[in-house]
Amino acid sequence: MQAALERLPPSLLQASADLGARPRQTFRYVVLPLAIPGIAAGSIFTFSLTLGDFIVPQLVGPPGYFIGNMVYSQQGAIGNMPMAAAFTLVPIVLIALYLAFVKRLGAFDAL
Repeated sequence: MQAALERLPPSLLQASADLGARPRQTFRYVVLPLAIPGIAAGSIFTFSLTLGDFIVPQLVGPPGYFIGNMVYSQQGAIGNMPMAAAFTLVPIVLIALYLAFVKRLGAFDAL
């Protein structure tokens, strides 16, 4: 995300100010549309890496279950493979929906 913001040419921000845009308007109409690919890439990396994490929440987290913990307990301890597969499908569907959303915003047009 930082790389996407660093790639913004300062001349665009100056041009926006020269044309009378306020800082909020500059952010909304200039910075945000150009930074969406970087925001999408950063959130995809972060989101996809945390969905499968089950060791760290098990060691330092609250006593509740996360998706990774449920898959591990259903598959490992109980041996309930259909339920583990169903819990595994949830993050895949969430990532697919998120990718469809950011694609609709045009985040992949610059790639």
